[in-house]
Amino acid sequence: MTIHESAEDYLEAILILRERRGAVRSIDIVNELGYSKPSVSIAMKKLRENGYISMAADGLITLNASGLDIASRIYHRHRTLTELFTLLGVSPENAAADACKVEHDLSEETFARIHDFVQQRGHE
Repeated sequence: MTIHESAEDYLEAILILRERRGAVRSIDIVNELGYSKPSVSIAMKKLRENGYISMAADGLITLNASGLDIASRIYHRHRTLTELFTLLGVSPENAAADACKVEHDLSEETFARIHDFVQQRGHE
C-alpha cells in the first residue's frame, strides 16, 4: 500500500512525541506540527481507518504495527540525513529542516549508501 508523505509525517510525529512525552493526543500533534485542529482530526481519522493508529476513548493515540514500521523507517531516515548534512558542515537546524524535505523521496538504494557512509564515520 502506498502511503502519502503527509501521512508519513504524521506517523513520524506520533513516534517522536511518544518518545518525548510517553502519551500522544491530537492536540500534541497540532502543537508539534503547527497544523489546525480540524486538519489533524481528519488525518487521524484516515490513519485510524487505514489501520496505522488506534485511538482510545480518552483520546490517546497508539501506533499500530504498520504505523510503527513506517514511522520508524522515516524517523531513521531523518536522523541519518540530519547527521550527513551536519557532517557536511550544515547547521543542525538547517540539517534537520532539509532532512524533512528529502527523507520521503530518496530511493532505498541511495539511502542505503548514505546510511553506510554515515556509519563509516562513526556516527548515527
